[in-house]
Amino acid sequence: MSLLPERFEAWFWARHSNPKSGWTRVPTGPVVVYALYRRDWRLLCAALVWTVVNPFLFAAPGNEDAWMTRAVLAERWWIREEGNRTTGFDGPNAYNTGAALAAVFAVHAAWRRRPAGATLGAALLVGLKLWWLELLVRRYDRRAA
Repeated sequence: MSLLPERFEAWFWARHSNPKSGWTRVPTGPVVVYALYRRDWRLLCAALVWTVVNPFLFAAPGNEDAWMTRAVLAERWWIREEGNRTTGFDGPNAYNTGAALAAVFAVHAAWRRRPAGATLGAALLVGLKLWWLELLVRRYDRRAA
């Protein structure tokens, strides 16, 4: 296996761990839901493009002090070094699975133009995703202790 993909992956995650990258991606799910609700295809495309290009726009942070930096690094650690998946019904992954299910609910509600359901689903999506990241950060911070 070539070293280039590993180097690219490390470069990508380092840049994505910039807290500006992480925090500016948080509203992407609700923006997608809103765009679907409004049938605003330009906004939907912009949100999807933002999701793809966002990690390339920010420099790697100088340290791991920021919570969002540790959240992104914890996610990579959880997947790569600990050999875990990101979904499931065990441990912290139950929260990320809940976030994925909330996203499906929010998208369905938005498509059906049910604002209460779309809003609730989008709020649950963000809340459960951040909760999952918080649990990973706690484990990540304890790994070296």
